[in-house]
Amino acid sequence: MDFRRRTIVFEAADIERESAFWAGLLDGTVEAKDTWHNVWVEGDWHLAVQLAPDHVPPVWPDGASQQVHLDFYVDDLEAAHDKVIKLGGQLVKSSDDPAARTGFRVYTDPAGHPFCIAWP
Repeated sequence: MDFRRRTIVFEAADIERESAFWAGLLDGTVEAKDTWHNVWVEGDWHLAVQLAPDHVPPVWPDGASQQVHLDFYVDDLEAAHDKVIKLGGQLVKSSDDPAARTGFRVYTDPAGHPFCIAWP
């Protein structure tokens, strides 16, 4: 099957804050409509944010399953961490040793969706 487009869509009660977070993290731009925002990166549509006024963030990593999450692998962990925090993300869990050869940190975006920043 040939797909014309594949899109990850986040639901959020505050789509302005949510789309600004992801556009900032991915160095992209936001194309805003009333209840739907597209996040573009280097001219390609990468993800979208849909208005969900009753959105309830998942509870993870210590609660129920997060349903889905994204992993981002970086070379500069501290620069990635600083960017996430500056954009309104929150650190919720960190591996014990950032000097280890591999590891990850779990964050949430402003709407509470979990994602990981990992290092090889």
